[in-house]
Amino acid sequence: MDQILEPFGYVFFREALLVAGLSGALLGFIGVFIVLRGMSYIGHGLSHSIFGGFAAVQLFAAQFYVLGAGLWGIASALAINTVTKRSRLGADAAIGVITTASFALGVALFARFGTSGPSFESALFGSILGISPEQILWLVLVSLLAVAFVFLRYRALLFSTFDPEVADVSGIRVNRIEAQLMVILSLSILATLTVIGVTLVAAMLVIPAVVARMLTDSFGRMLAWSTGIGTVSGLVGMYVSYYADVPSGTMIVLVGAAIFLVVFAFAGRARRRRSAGLDSHVEPVPASSVVRQ
Repeated sequence: MDQILEPFGYVFFREALLVAGLSGALLGFIGVFIVLRGMSYIGHGLSHSIFGGFAAVQLFAAQFYVLGAGLWGIASALAINTVTKRSRLGADAAIGVITTASFALGVALFARFGTSGPSFESALFGSILGISPEQILWLVLVSLLAVAFVFLRYRALLFSTFDPEVADVSGIRVNRIEAQLMVILSLSILATLTVIGVTLVAAMLVIPAVVARMLTDSFGRMLAWSTGIGTVSGLVGMYVSYYADVPSGTMIVLVGAAIFLVVFAFAGRARRRRSAGLDSHVEPVPASSVVRQ
């Protein structure tokens, strides 16, 4: 028992455990909208795009890397949205061009000028044990902002997620909703970058939501399941990483993947088919009730 409880004797571990659980919850919560909208690739792309801003800002003011990387990520998200709407390019093409170019720029800047702020490895793989009180506060604020956004725009988000064309003609400003969601997503990725890292944050946006989709048909319960699965992945992954001596972000994703495999193995064939068609058979929302909002 003493060996099991040993990590909890360290203040840094208790703080890291709290941050890992909160990060998993935040990514699981936002990931539901990303997965149901068929935008799983954008989480991967934006995490790489933010890395470019992370590197660029350090050339001028390393102490403001969070602000600079955040603005860079938001600008990339809005650029993707604009290019997709105003050209014949699909979303995947726009994401591929904008975000991979940004990531390549980040790698080039690190290679050429080095860094005076957080290390290259920390940005890529996360460094939860070195997280500062300011970063913890930032994570809490972004989590509260995400919950407030979903609570206040719940019906409009739900309607635009499953039937954007009808939502648009029904009075829902779909483009505005999508832009706001991209801003929240960018902030969420930035807030969890130090915990999970650029290369793995996209996985935690997708895995909890996909598992939740296999467990329920209800959108509300899917939000709850995904948030819970993300939290458990963060807590268990952080704890196991202490003994496994591997980066916390890596172990968090592996725990999430293990949960997926268990649920997939025991889920019925119908639920597997439902998870493959992520945009169908989830609670519909009457157009009239959304418009009244």
